[in-house]
Order: sequence, then C-alpha cells, then structure tokens
Amino acid sequence: MKRPRISARRSAMAGTAAAVLATAALTLPAAHATPAPATHSAADVASARATLKAQASIPGTAWSTDPRTNKVVVTADSTVRGARLAQLDKVVASLGDKVTLHRTAGQFRPLIAGGDAIWGSGVRCSLGFNVTKDGQPYFLTAGHCGNASSTWSDSQGGAEAGTTESSTFPGNDYALVRYTGSADHSSTVDLYNGSQQNISRAGEATVGEQVQRSGSTSGLHSGQVTGLNATVNYAEGTVNGLIDTSVCAEPGDSGGALFDGDTALGLTSGGSGDCSSGGETFFQPVPAALQALGAQLP
Repeated sequence: MKRPRISARRSAMAGTAAAVLATAALTLPAAHATPAPATHSAADVASARATLKAQASIPGTAWSTDPRTNKVVVTADSTVRGARLAQLDKVVASLGDKVTLHRTAGQFRPLIAGGDAIWGSGVRCSLGFNVTKDGQPYFLTAGHCGNASSTWSDSQGGAEAGTTESSTFPGNDYALVRYTGSADHSSTVDLYNGSQQNISRAGEATVGEQVQRSGSTSGLHSGQVTGLNATVNYAEGTVNGLIDTSVCAEPGDSGGALFDGDTALGLTSGGSGDCSSGGETFFQPVPAALQALGAQLP
C-alpha cells in the first residue's frame, strides 16, 4: 500500500558541523511550450475528485490534477487488487474521460528506517529545511516523522538536538522541530557531492517543472512535477494537497527537501518504488506548511 516516506535529511547538528537545511528557489524555464487546451472545466475536475473521495478512498491509491488538461490522474499501487480493484475500475469508468487510471508496481508507504541522519525514538527521518519562528531556530520534516518521535538527535543514541513542537499527519504531512542544541542552522541543502545549495525562498511547484530531492538514504535525485493537489490514501490515513512527482525516494528519505535552485518546494511524504528501478513520490508543499506553522525561512 501507499506509505509516507519517513526520512530525515542529512543533518550535521553535532560539533561544529552546520545543520543541513533544504530550500529551493523556484526558477522559471526560459521558454514554455504551449500547453494543451483544457478539456474539462474546473467544476468537472472538482466533481470527479469528490466522487473519487466518496467512492474510491482505497488504501494504495492516489489522485492528482494536471492543470494543463484539467484531467484527474488516478494511480493504484500493487496492493490494490481483487474487490478493491474492481471497485476502483467501476468508479473510474463512471467518470469517463475526466479521469485516467495508471498502475504502479510498487507500494505507497511512509518509510521509516535506521541510518545516519536525524534520529528519533526508534526511527530515522530526513531534515527538510531550517526555518525560524519568533526569532528562534527550528527545522521542518514530515508529519509522520513528528508523530513517531518527540525528540531528535543527529546520530543514533546521540544527545538531543531538537524536540517536536507541532506535527500534522494525516490530512497534511509536516512537522516543526525546535532546536535545543547549539548547531549552526545553515540555509543550505546537501547535494551529496561535497557541495550544498543555498536556499533563499519558498515557492509553489508547477506541473512540468524539473526538481531535485535530497534525502539521507538515497542522496540527491531529480525528476519532474507530474501533478498538483494530489490526494494519497496511505494505510495510515489520507493526505491531501500534495505535489506528485517522478522523483524516486527510499526508506529514510521522509521529510527530505524538494527544491528547484534556491527555492524550497516540498517535504518528502511518501510514494512507491526505489532509486534503482524508479518510482513516484509525493511531497508536502513548503509554503502551506510555513503558513500553518507560523514559520519562515531564515
């Protein structure tokens, strides 16, 4: 089934190392191809999504909207079969050409794993972006990570570096962690090649945008935004308003940064596949998280 990818961005919070923050500036391409004309109205799309929510909120499914065509793209993972697949097929068929259905060989899920990143109580996640709130240092990570632990360290069994102040999952997927240690809270994201990308702002993703994701398990990977306002039905609950992408991710990457240049776009939520065979990954938009939490990029 679909699962959120619990992961912690690589965070150098011990000693003199700077805490890794992921942010990315939204850069616009120099030229845009003329998009295909929308084939359905916004009301058609809203109606189709409402029908899917009422009749097909099946664990292992997700749907997002492609604003270029005003169609809803539904994805079902490998756990959707038998009676559940028959139900999904029936609902999709009833919606006609407003909806397209795809299958993925993987399983949508949140990814909890152990490793060298930010460690909680028996889980590892990836730090997303360093932020401030009321003048104090914090960082963002995934809400399913924040739900899993109230304290965080930069190493397994290490000293406390931060405490979870706020966490939201399901519904949304973001958490705010307050630094309690003395780490340097840099405004950069680790590129896993010996360099870092400076982050200066938060922005909204656009369909077709080329993006990068940094996480503590699989490092840096790139891909494309394929849909917006995605709804993902994890076994642990439904999350709305996510960014759908072709970027891969693996267990331990949850919470990690999605960015474009110096613009922070998203926090790794979950998905299917891996970085050997490829996959589909969903991200919590950073602007919505910042607004809800009352936080700002440094």
